[in-house]
Amino acid sequence: PATMAGHLRKNEVKTMSIRIITDSAADIPQNYDEKILVLPLHISFGEEEYLDGVNLSHTEFYEKLIESDELPRTSQLPPFEFEEAYRKVTEAGDTAIVITLAGKLSGTYQSACMAAEKYEGKVHVVDSESVTVGQRALITYARQLIDRDLSPEEIVAELNSAKRKIQVVALLDTLEYLKKGGRIPKTVAAFGEMLSIKPVVSLERGEVVILGKAHGSKNGNNLLMKRIREVGGIDYDMPYFLGYTGLSDKLLQKYIKDSSVLWEGLVDELPISTVGGTIGTHVGPGAIAVAFFAKENS
Repeated sequence: PATMAGHLRKNEVKTMSIRIITDSAADIPQNYDEKILVLPLHISFGEEEYLDGVNLSHTEFYEKLIESDELPRTSQLPPFEFEEAYRKVTEAGDTAIVITLAGKLSGTYQSACMAAEKYEGKVHVVDSESVTVGQRALITYARQLIDRDLSPEEIVAELNSAKRKIQVVALLDTLEYLKKGGRIPKTVAAFGEMLSIKPVVSLERGEVVILGKAHGSKNGNNLLMKRIREVGGIDYDMPYFLGYTGLSDKLLQKYIKDSSVLWEGLVDELPISTVGGTIGTHVGPGAIAVAFFAKENS
């Protein structure tokens, strides 16, 4: 019994020694989990700068977005903010696993890597190749792996393998914000608005890909379901999330009802996350997204 107690204490110390550091693009609330440290991205409306999720809630962001004539700006996290977090974690005797939003979408991943250079063996950086609910799904999986008593190196290897199965599929309500941000030509946006075209997009290896253009939300819902089937369905043994932008989840609830064949009898609940300013700036309100681990590699 004494030996067993000692073994349990050893495992407990090992489990407690790993912390996850991420950025607010994952849309995980501050203080959500004592083992997850969320570093806020900076969002600016004109001359006013805010810390995402700290002094600017998701609700406040969309209220400002709707009222503002100009598009807000989002800034990547600089290396020194990561370094400060690394110092706190390592001085406490802990090891950090850092999971950032996709490196192809932001320089935040590079900042995390630069800051980690002097913490070799103590800080491990993973490019989630995703964002918002997809990034959150990978972080949730990492949190589960910590509880399974894996080493930091084992967790990082598993995350880099498993992230290839993460699917993020979103239905946008409007092209207006992509137009404002210069992501698409104004003529294309105007044409799309006239025809009520709702683009369906996905993230593939950290890059945004248009899967199709739906005429109305019903066709958009069909495209979302088609994509889920193409990758072999949802692995419900792994983390999954639904998300929405804006001040209301009405469109998301309609999607859940219309695609009930995907969930009913398989899960007790559907975890829903609000999508913050990092993505909301570029897609605007009224978008819905689903993130999951596919049963097959796509």
